[in-house]
Parts: sequence; structure tokens; C-alpha cells
Amino acid sequence: MGIEDEVSPNAVKIYKSMKEMAMLSEEKMGTAERITQSARLPKTMVMNALQELQTKGWARRKVREKAAGYYLAK
Repeated sequence: MGIEDEVSPNAVKIYKSMKEMAMLSEEKMGTAERITQSARLPKTMVMNALQELQTKGWARRKVREKAAGYYLAK
């Protein structure tokens, strides 16, 4: 069962965008702003997709001083 079966099309687009930018570990995580620019979707859609990916266990969020960082867990 792949990611396409578990999450919405927007979440799949965000997942692929994060994978292309190599956000695969905590050391290489990126901000929602960077993901928004890469995916070329409105920020609210990106935030909803990131929330969905977190809920399903595909992505993780790390709170930092200025902006939260996101990276892929699977």
C-alpha cells in the first residue's frame, strides 16, 4: 500500500516535493515556506497537506526558534 492510497492528491504532491528537496532527516528539514515555493500551491493547502502527512505518519514536525521544520519519516 503506497502513499497514494492513504492521503489526498495535494499531500502526495507535497510528499514528492519534499522528497525532491531531500528533506529526509531532521538535519535536512525545511520550512513550510520552502515547501510552498517548491510545490507551487497556496500556503493553506500546503499546511493542510503537511498536517495530513503528520497524522498518517509520513512526515514529522520539529518546533524551532523561528519557524517549525518538516521532514519525511517514511
